[in-house]
Amino acid sequence: MDQIFRLRAFPKTIDGGNKAAVYLFADNLTSLEMQKIAKDISYSETAFVSKSQKADYKVRFFTPKFEVDLCGHATIATFNILRDLNIIEEGHYKQETKAGILSLEVTKDMVYMEQSKPVFGSIIPFEELNDCFKNLDFHPDLKPQILSTGLREIFLPLKDKNTLDKLKPNYKKIIQLSRKYQIIGVHAFSLDNEIDAYGRNFAPIIGINEESATGTSNGALGCYLHKYLNQKNEYIFRQGYQMKQPSEIIANIQTDKQKIKSVWVGGSASLI
Repeated sequence: MDQIFRLRAFPKTIDGGNKAAVYLFADNLTSLEMQKIAKDISYSETAFVSKSQKADYKVRFFTPKFEVDLCGHATIATFNILRDLNIIEEGHYKQETKAGILSLEVTKDMVYMEQSKPVFGSIIPFEELNDCFKNLDFHPDLKPQILSTGLREIFLPLKDKNTLDKLKPNYKKIIQLSRKYQIIGVHAFSLDNEIDAYGRNFAPIIGINEESATGTSNGALGCYLHKYLNQKNEYIFRQGYQMKQPSEIIANIQTDKQKIKSVWVGGSASLI
């Protein structure tokens, strides 16, 4: 059986989604070897799957430059391909990651990944973001804020989709901001009438200038909207449209007495 599989996670169209590589049976690889493979493949993330003493599988995630604690779209790709290869069946699984042991629900054509409970951080002054982007037009009511469901990011609410589409990032300034606040990047979004929001994700500090589908970010975005806008159980987000890689991500929020008790992100994946 081949060890490396290349997939599109969260595709909305045949050319959509976010590319991820999945390396199966990676137990004998060293960290340096994993990093070299991820650099050679040059996708935003490569997942390495091995045996675990604590969960069903251990999964490590590497960008071309760094190892990261968690990657949503690579997780979705991993468990979709494990099902499609008949290595696993539909059902409930756990993965060991550097962000903790997280649950997954595998269905016939989707995978839902549990994220960490949301941790809301500082509200970020608008002026901190002015140098990071051109054509900024902020949402009149919502505020930029640091939030994490596994990875710390600034969530940047914009006035409308036209603003989002025309946004021009300054990657050097985003890197400086990321270092200052110890975040992985900025997730800009605009609310929408057809779905819940469109988004664009920028993480140049880890070598990803812009990403077409970001599972961890959209799970956190669901928590943001749940807190400040409308308390729903399911949110639909789209991303990657400016990159001509249309993607759709489902965020599922489960609550107990209006407090968020769990966060899930779901989507499909297809072989490239």
